[in-house]
Formats: sequence, C-alpha cells, structure tokens
Amino acid sequence: MEQSQTDRVHFGSIEAEERRRNQTRMAVDQDDSTGINLEDLSDETHYELSGSSQVVREEQDAVVEEFERRARARQLAVPTDDGRVRARLRELGEPQCLFAEGPGDRRDRLRYLLSQREGAGEAEDEEMESVKSNEEEAEEEFFTPGSQELLEARQWIAKYSIPRAKTRIIQHKAEQDTPIPSLRKSRKELHDRLKNYTNWSSQLADDRPLAQCAFSPDSSMVITGAWSGLCKLWSVSNSECIKTLRGHTDRIGGVVFHPQSTISQDKASLNIATGGADSNIHLWNLESETPMATMSGHAGRIARIDFHPSGRFVGSASFDGTWRLWDVDTTQELLMQEGHSREVYALSFQGDGSLVASGGLDAIGRVWDMRTGRSSMTLQGHVKDILALSWSPNGYQLASGSADNTVRIWDMRNLRSIYTIAAHRSLVSDVKFYRGQPPVSGAMDTDLANHAGQYLVTGGYDGSVKIWSADDYKLIKSLEGHEGKVMGVDVSNDGKYVVSSGYDRTFKFWADENMAV
Repeated sequence: MEQSQTDRVHFGSIEAEERRRNQTRMAVDQDDSTGINLEDLSDETHYELSGSSQVVREEQDAVVEEFERRARARQLAVPTDDGRVRARLRELGEPQCLFAEGPGDRRDRLRYLLSQREGAGEAEDEEMESVKSNEEEAEEEFFTPGSQELLEARQWIAKYSIPRAKTRIIQHKAEQDTPIPSLRKSRKELHDRLKNYTNWSSQLADDRPLAQCAFSPDSSMVITGAWSGLCKLWSVSNSECIKTLRGHTDRIGGVVFHPQSTISQDKASLNIATGGADSNIHLWNLESETPMATMSGHAGRIARIDFHPSGRFVGSASFDGTWRLWDVDTTQELLMQEGHSREVYALSFQGDGSLVASGGLDAIGRVWDMRTGRSSMTLQGHVKDILALSWSPNGYQLASGSADNTVRIWDMRNLRSIYTIAAHRSLVSDVKFYRGQPPVSGAMDTDLANHAGQYLVTGGYDGSVKIWSADDYKLIKSLEGHEGKVMGVDVSNDGKYVVSSGYDRTFKFWADENMAV
C-alpha cells in the first residue's frame, strides 16, 4: 500500500523533520491569506490562445450570435403590406427592391435587417413600433364590415346551395346501391376508352403562348386566352375560329363560360368572362367582339377567374394578394377577401355553390364558406406555389396542382390531404376533374355512363397531359404532343374530348382514336 506524503520515512533527526513540517504548514497558510483564486486562473487574460483555437472560438461566437439573431427575428412583427415594407426599408437606408425580389422576399429581408440591429432595446423598440402600426395583422383571424349587398348575396347563396347539396347527397346514396360488378364493368369500360386517347387535332391559335382554354357547357366550342391579350372562340368539330374577342391590353389569365351558356342562355346575354394582367375582368356575349361590361378594382394582375355555379357571381384571384367576388348583373364588387401572405393564383367554386377554394404563391390554400365568409379549411402540405384547383362533382374532394410537381387530393369530411400524386417532372400548371353533363333542372342523373368525377386531367411544364383515375389516383394515359409547356387543360362535359393549351401557341384536342366522327 502506498504511503501518503506525511507518512513517508525520513532519515535524520526528529527535530529537523519537525522543523520542516512546520515550515511547510506556514507556507500553505500564507498562500491562503494572499488569495490565490481558481476563477482567476480561468480568465482568458492570463493566457493566450493559439491561432487554431482562436478561429474555433470565433466560429462558436458567430454561431451563438446567429442563434440569438434568429430568436429575435421570430419575435419581430413585420408588416405584410408591401407598401409599408418598402417604407420601412427606406427608413433603414436600405434599397426598396433588389433584382428579382418579390414581396415575400422583401418582407424576409426587412425581418433580417431588423433582427441584426445591435442592442436588445433597439430591437424591442422596432418590434413594438411594428406591432402598434399593424395590430390588425397580428391576429390570425379578423373581420371587416360588409355591405348590405354582400349580406343579401350570402343569404341568396345559402338558399341556392342547400337544395343542390340535398340533391347531390341523394344521388350519391343512390349510386352506393349499385351492384359492385356493375361498377367494375363501368369503370373498366371508361378506363379502356381513356387509354385509347390520342392527339385528335392541333391548331396554331395565336402569335404568343396560350395561357388558358375552356369548353362551352354544350361541348360545341372552346375558348382560348393568349398572352397577346386576345381571346378566341373555336369550333370543336373542325377547329375553326368563330370569333376573336378584343378588349384586354395585356396577358390573359383566366377564361370561363357562363354555366348556362349555349344551353339556356341566349347569345345576346352574358356568356363568357375573361381576366387579364391589365387587372380588368371583361364580360362578353356571343354576338359582339367587344366586351359588354368591364369590372375593375384589382391592384394587380388577375391570374384566374371562375363563375359561381349559379352564374350570378364571378370570383377572381389576383397578384394583389386578394380574391374578389363580383355581381355580374350590377358589375359591383361585393367582397375583397384577404387571407394569403403572397399572390393569389388559383380559384375554384364547389358545385353546390356554398364553398370556394383559393390557392396562392405562399403554397397555402384555403376553403371559404360563401354563406358566412369564414375560412373552413386550410390546405397545408405543398412546399411550393399552388397554381391550380378543381372540385370533384362529389362535392367533398378538392384537387390542387402545385409548382412542387405534385397534385394533392383534399377531403373536406376529415379536413386533410388524403393522397399525393407525383404527377409531372415539372410544375403542375392546371388540373380539372371531369364534371359530367350539366344537371337538368328538377331531374337527378343516376346513369353510370355519365362517369362524373371518376377521372381528372393534369397539365404540366414537362409538356405532357395526363389522365388519372379518381378511384386509386393511378395514371391511365399520358398524352405527349406539345413542343413546350402545357399551360391549361379542360375536359368537355360530354366526356369525348380533352383540350390543352401550350407555350407553343397551339391548342390540341385529345380523344378516343376509335371515336366515330
């Protein structure tokens, strides 16, 4: 066993050893009285770091500082209005806009600059100033007073949509009683026909790319909208131009037929609505080449428009960050709806008329209740811009196409995404469910040959048009033929044709190669 220092054996006199021990004890007491502090030994001033250690220490300090900056940034309330963001950047002595910088990027830059301000007190003052000037933006949900006309419109929509929803539910229950073998046979016949789709015809339509296309309700005509600002009506039977609609001065964003156009609507009344980058919505009949009315109010480019199923209202999505509801009889703006942090690009009304879905470049979609004005569901799941929306005729499923190359299927019954389709190799520019024949007033269609909602069509910037089953969302047919990006698609109500418009300035009809002319 080892002995301690005090137990060691020393050779010499006992007196000398005692004197040595006393001297050692006095030295220790003296050191304690002078105050040798261990904390002083840890002070950096008592030693110098090597070059590599100094670099590591600086990197650690930079990481800690970045974490603190991000924590401050999360606590800052930054304005969402682009005008106020620009004004705040001017106050900080920074450029209002950088090259290729959008409103969302500009807001992120302002947040970064504010979080870099030295001193916690200054950052806190900036935060309090932003909060005071934007108290209404701090709330997740807010309400604004509506006009009497909007109240009457909401009441009218409620009375209109409830009977339609009742009819749809009764029809859905009747279809559930159909024997499974009959269903399988019907679906197989449909898929076999869709697999035979090929390029039926192709037509050069304009000098600039075609942004959108849409079938008339009776499937006899197609309307195309081009970046030249021109809209053209084409005959489905021979792809001949019927009429050119002149009125827009910039790129066309949305084209849509009135729900009763070419069915019960006469040619002199409202038949078509179009929206463009000139921020105007034009209303057209089938007799004149000039608009019969114009609705203005948006502060940015109009991306998409859609008719309410009743045909009494038009909805428009715009780059000013809002979507709006218009009364086509009075050409009055009834509603300016906010709710997206960036540009609103897509808009689609549900078949009953009670709901409307909007999608934006913030990668967020929202479903709104037209009867109350509340947001019923938030579509969160896409990682890039939402560019297209389409409701299934069943009334509770919604398809969204995105710049993340996918299509998501959302279910309103459980408020979530139920399926994601890896649709294209590039962004999904448009998506459309097959709607089926327009319902006859007072009648209920239970014929399985209608196939409403049993498949959907997508178009992508990879140049292809694809047909998907709405049962298991598997690919039925991929249609190749465009020389560039496909920008718009639609399905005729009679189920015979698919139309697509492209960057190559053409529109193409796709149909069963065995179809009789």
